Amino acid sequence: MCGIVGFISQQATYDQQAVLTEMKNKIIHRGPNSEGEYIDEQAALGFRRLSIIDLEGGTQPIYNETQTKVITFNGEIYNYQVLREQLIEAGHVFTTSADTEVILHGYEEWGTKIVKKLRGMFAFVIWDKETGELFGARDHFGIKPFYYYHEDNTFIYGSEIKSFLPHPSFKKELNKRALRSYLTFQYPALNDETFFKNVYRLPEGHFFLLYNNELTIKKYWDADFTKKEKKSRQEWIETIDEAVNESIQTHTVSDVEVASFLSSGVDSSYVASVLRPSMTYSIGFDDKTYNEATEARRLTDALGLNNTAAVIDGDMAFKYFPAIQYHLDEPDSNPSCVPLYFLSHLASKKHRVVLSGEGADELFAGYQAYGFLTKSKAIRVATQVLKKLPRNARYSLSNALEKAGNFPGKAHVVTSLGDSSKHFIGQAKIFDESEVSEYLQEEYLDGPSVSDIMAVHFNSAKPIKSEINKMQYVDLHQFMAKDILLKADKMSMAHSLELRVPLLDRKLLEVAEVIPDKYLINQHNSKEVFREAANKHIPTDWGNREKLGFPVPIKQWLREENIYHELKELFTSDVAAEFFNTASIVKLLDDHYTNKADVQRKIWTIYTFLVWYNVYFVNKEMPYTDTSTLDINEY
Repeated sequence: MCGIVGFISQQATYDQQAVLTEMKNKIIHRGPNSEGEYIDEQAALGFRRLSIIDLEGGTQPIYNETQTKVITFNGEIYNYQVLREQLIEAGHVFTTSADTEVILHGYEEWGTKIVKKLRGMFAFVIWDKETGELFGARDHFGIKPFYYYHEDNTFIYGSEIKSFLPHPSFKKELNKRALRSYLTFQYPALNDETFFKNVYRLPEGHFFLLYNNELTIKKYWDADFTKKEKKSRQEWIETIDEAVNESIQTHTVSDVEVASFLSSGVDSSYVASVLRPSMTYSIGFDDKTYNEATEARRLTDALGLNNTAAVIDGDMAFKYFPAIQYHLDEPDSNPSCVPLYFLSHLASKKHRVVLSGEGADELFAGYQAYGFLTKSKAIRVATQVLKKLPRNARYSLSNALEKAGNFPGKAHVVTSLGDSSKHFIGQAKIFDESEVSEYLQEEYLDGPSVSDIMAVHFNSAKPIKSEINKMQYVDLHQFMAKDILLKADKMSMAHSLELRVPLLDRKLLEVAEVIPDKYLINQHNSKEVFREAANKHIPTDWGNREKLGFPVPIKQWLREENIYHELKELFTSDVAAEFFNTASIVKLLDDHYTNKADVQRKIWTIYTFLVWYNVYFVNKEMPYTDTSTLDINEY
C-alpha cells in the first residue's frame, strides 16, 4: 500500500525535483517506510511506500527490462502470482517479487487489457519514455482513490488532492457547484467533480491515456445484474460461503500479519470468524444506550478471538474532527468517519493490514432502503405477493398508494412496488432538495440537481429488470464509490494502515449479481442468504441482527453545552455567512439543543463543511495531523 503523485508538463519552468518532493511529503502518512521518484524532461512520478509485500525488493518506481517504461502503483493485486507465471512463460524477466511489476509487464504484453485481468484494489500510472504516453487506471469498484487536474499544459495526479497544493500550476479554488448536492447526499456527490474546481476523480472501473496533452478516459468494467441463475436457497448459501471464504483467503496475501476490524454487525463478524486473526479491533462511544465495542467483545469471547477495544467521547471527537476532514480531502458528514479514524489509529499501533466488512450491503442487498422498511411480517408477506404483478401494474399501484393517506407500512409498500428511479438516491438523505434554498446563499444554489446526478446511474441501469438490483447498481457507483470507500481509504491511510475489503471483490460480485431477488430481500430479512451463510460461522442471533451502521451519538453530543457554544460561534461566523443563511442554520442548532427537534444530521452536515472549508481555505496550518500524541484508552 502506498501513495502516488506526479505531473506531466510540456513547459516546466520550476524545479521539478523540489515540487515533487513537496507533493510526496503531503502524503507521507500513506507511505512512511520509503519513497521513490522518476523525473525526465516531461514527467515526474513520485511514490510513498507502506511495505506489505516483498518488504525488501518492492520499492518503486519499477522499470521494464529495457528501462523504457516506468510504473508507480497504489494497492494490492491478489492474483498477481498467477499473472506473473503467465508473463514469465511469455518471456518477461522480473527483478522483484512485488505485484507492481506484474502490472508493468502485463501492460507490455496485453496493453490496456491488463486492467481486465487484475483482481484487487489499485490506482497506478505507467509512463512510456519513448512515446511520451501516460497510462493509468483505477480498480473496478474504486477502492483506491485517484484524482487529477488538467489545465493548460500540465496534468497533475495523485492519491490525495492535498498533494496538488505545492504544485505551482495548481490553482486552489472552491467548486461552488458541489455544495448544493452535498447538503442532500452528505458527501461530494457530483459525478467525477470534486469540491476543488477543476479537480476530478478518475471513475471506478476506468482507465486513461494522456498523449500530447490530450486526455482520453474509457470504461473497462461494470457490474452486470441482468442475468440470473437457478439454485435452491441452500445451494445459494453454500455458494456464498465458499466464495466468501475464498475471497478472505485471497485478501490475506501479505508479508506482514493481517488483523481485522470488528463491529457488532454481521459483515465484519463474518470476516473475523473466517479469518480468525490474532487480533480484532473495535471502537465504541461513552453512550449509555449502545456501545459497539462492548457488543464486539461479546462475540470475540464466544468465538475465542482476541479483541482490543477503546471508547472515545465527544470532546476527543471534536478535537480531532479538523484532522479527519483534512485527511478526507473533501467534506464528508457520514458520522462513521469519526469512529473509523480512531479505530484505524488503534489498529495501527501493532498492525499494517486489516480486513473490514465494507461491500456486503451493496452486493447482497443489506440496506433497508432496498425494501425492508417495516417490522410487520404480514406487510412484508403481502408486498412479496404484490411484487409478482407486471411492472407497469406495480408502478401504478405504488403511485396510487403514495397519494393515499398514511397507513402502517406505507413507505415499505410504496418503495418496494415503485420505480426506484423516482424515489431512490442512496443511503443518505440529509436536506430535502426543496429546502436547500432556505439555508444556502443564492450564489451556491447552482449545480446539478439530485435527479441530474442520479439519472446518470439509472440510465446505465435501464437493462436491469429488478428494482433491487437497480438500487444496488446505483449504490455501487454513488454511495459506495464516493462515500464508503473514500472514507475507508482516507481514514485508514491517515494512520499508515492498509484496509482491505474482501466482501467487495470482483469474484464475489460475480456470485452476488446472479442471485434472484427472493433470496436477497424477502419477508424474512435483508441480504437473507448472505446472513444464513454467515450463520455457519457466527452465532445465529448475530447473523440476523438489524443493520446499525456505525452508531455515533452526535444527537447527544450536540446537546452538550460546551459543544453547542462551539458550534454557535462557528455558525455565526463570517465564514459561515458566506455560504449559509445565518438565521436558518442557528435555528437548526437552537431547536436541537432545546429538544424542539432532532436535526442532528443537518447540523452535522453544515458543521462538517465549515470545518473542512476552514482547514483548506482559511487556516494556514493543518490541525492535528500528528497523531503521535493521540491517546486512546484501551480495555
